[in-house]
Amino acid sequence: GELLKGYTFDGYYTSALQRAQRTLDLVLDSMGITDLTIVRNKALNERHYGDLQGKNKAETAKEFGEEQVHIWRRSYDVPPPGNGESLKDTAARTLPYFREHILPALKAGKNILVVAHGNSLRSIVMEIEQLTKEEVLQLNLGTGVPYVYEVDESGAITNKKTLGADED
Repeated sequence: GELLKGYTFDGYYTSALQRAQRTLDLVLDSMGITDLTIVRNKALNERHYGDLQGKNKAETAKEFGEEQVHIWRRSYDVPPPGNGESLKDTAARTLPYFREHILPALKAGKNILVVAHGNSLRSIVMEIEQLTKEEVLQLNLGTGVPYVYEVDESGAITNKKTLGADED
């Protein structure tokens, strides 16, 4: 939250998962913001890893093989077993919500704070930055690192910066 001091927001969006909600609460507390409405929606939830859910990388590598786990975690359209989601599946869930609820506010000049998860945010960044599926696979969003996008009325990026990562 310290990195966002000085910013004001017109709307707040997060996932239905408690870890993202808790992160948003911590950010808002550190900014001294208390009187607001937060929109929570499962469309912004983290990618579901199916049979890999709740296991660490070492456990899954031992069970399925390191190469296979890497394919599941880093490919665009290969989901893990057990009804897991690929990044493509996550985007199919996340992007309609983004387009219907968040993007119109951005196009209208509103400042919106979205606190979610690595893969749901990667889907949104893929859309905003018009990345290819190959490019998004190389995208690594830092945990707790704010990404600030300014967009025009068409939704095109006019400015982008990462707070804290490159600043000293």
